[in-house]
Amino acid sequence: MNANYWTGRCFLRAIVGQLQPALEDCNESLRLRSDDIATLNSRAVTYLKLGQFDSAIADYDSSLRRDPKGAQALYGRGLAKQKKGDAAGGETDMTAAKAIAANIGADFAGWNVK
Repeated sequence: MNANYWTGRCFLRAIVGQLQPALEDCNESLRLRSDDIATLNSRAVTYLKLGQFDSAIADYDSSLRRDPKGAQALYGRGLAKQKKGDAAGGETDMTAAKAIAANIGADFAGWNVK
């Protein structure tokens, strides 16, 4: 199987709440393709849902090094920062994400990530 398969399944599992299997799928995808933005973002969503905010921020930072204007990574990192108590830093990231993709907050809400 290729990395796209593992990434897709990781994201789907994260959305439906199968968080540990989601992490395993993302890790397999990253083993095959270590710099994949979609996989980093999917694993970060999983970490957000697990309450592992430092790990989510690390994955979003890696994603943003590859694509500094990645709305999903900016918004997700903002959420993680807010959960850690950095309200200002979180708001800065989330505002930047919304400037790139106005409906990004609705995407996260649809994924049950708040």
